[in-house]
Amino acid sequence: MGKLFGTDGIRGIANQYPITSEMAVNIGKASAYLFKKENEPSSMVVGKDTRLSGDMLAHGLISGICSMGVDAYLVGTFPTPGIAYLTVSSRSIGGIMISASHNPYDDNGIKFFNQHGRKLSRPIEDEIERLLYGDAFDVISSKIAETGRVFSIDDAGHQYQTFLKQAISNEFSLNGMKIVMDCANGATYKIAPELFTDLGASVKPLFVKPNGKNINYHCGSQHPGKVIKAVVASGADIGLAFDGDGDRLIAVDETGNVITGDQILFVCAKVMKHQGILKNNLAVSSVMSNLGLRIALQNLGIHHVMVDVGDRHIMEKMMESGAVLGGEDSGHTIFLNHHTTGDGILTALKLIEAMQYESKPLSELAGIVTVFPQVLINVNVKNQPDLQSDPSIQKAVKSVEEKLGEKGRVLVRYSGTRPLCRIMVEGPTEDQTRAFARMIADVVSETLG
Repeated sequence: MGKLFGTDGIRGIANQYPITSEMAVNIGKASAYLFKKENEPSSMVVGKDTRLSGDMLAHGLISGICSMGVDAYLVGTFPTPGIAYLTVSSRSIGGIMISASHNPYDDNGIKFFNQHGRKLSRPIEDEIERLLYGDAFDVISSKIAETGRVFSIDDAGHQYQTFLKQAISNEFSLNGMKIVMDCANGATYKIAPELFTDLGASVKPLFVKPNGKNINYHCGSQHPGKVIKAVVASGADIGLAFDGDGDRLIAVDETGNVITGDQILFVCAKVMKHQGILKNNLAVSSVMSNLGLRIALQNLGIHHVMVDVGDRHIMEKMMESGAVLGGEDSGHTIFLNHHTTGDGILTALKLIEAMQYESKPLSELAGIVTVFPQVLINVNVKNQPDLQSDPSIQKAVKSVEEKLGEKGRVLVRYSGTRPLCRIMVEGPTEDQTRAFARMIADVVSETLG
């Protein structure tokens, strides 16, 4: 049995296994069967980003869902965190988002939310895989006389914007604020500019003309260059860059400097601590977080816990520890007092709210975090054996760690969504850090490439 689920759902190249129309039908069947409540009306929410293959996969998923006697709410193009919200607000048994996040358009993926708007646990993902590789669906669905129907949530955008506004204070206003906004030709291209304009901001929208192929293409949270130029040229107060499905945010301060997810997490943690709402005085991040975040939080007396990469692991640790704030350097930030998953638009609102609370520009707030030089190298691999058991890789890692001492760190891990080994090194200087990362990457390439 092959492993379908990665760090965040099922992902691959569109129209190639497992991201095919046939698999979409069976995935719809498996999730509907697993989530369905016996003898109760059941529904699932289905949304997508702007990728060309989204329509194909949506119709396959919906066919599978309906064949199991479950209704489908088809939302169309919508941010991933919005699907999580609509799943809960519509009292559905689950939600599905069709997206490959920040990846190119020819990739696509299928993400799941349970009835509470949270990512699925590993055991539930394993159960879906077990069902997909079984042969019981034809027998089960043939006995279902009352198939599901397809409905639309016509005011989904309005509902979601109202939900987001509830997370900010009644006095919150963007009147007089100039914002540059990069929507990555993705799922936020309508909702985000509308919301911030409605709140009073003067918004300069970038990359809001999706054509199915230009999602994330030299734009969005991983390519903030255009936002930087626009912020500096227009004298904007802040730049906001979302990823293709809208669950990430990378910001740009008023001077044109990129503000990472770690820095956003710090700014929000600092304000929440001052406000007395940082529960358990704790912030959660992933092992990819910069060493500078850890030091800055320690200086404020805020406890810091790191977990494996993936916002699901962040959420699990937050639930376990009672934390209400967590995030990743990539831009996923979870405000558990307000939402069940990472939300780029919500993060933007809370970041600006923090700026207003402190009455300081973003450059000053984020500048407290000294970002250590960090180099990430991706190496294509043919297989993924246990990295800890390979003596040559471990020798290279140990050598670099000994040279860095307490002035840096090394992290070598496999990608959860692609056949890659990711080598991350932090160190005191850019040149030294890059040299160390390249040394380890060369060994990984020779061993696994």
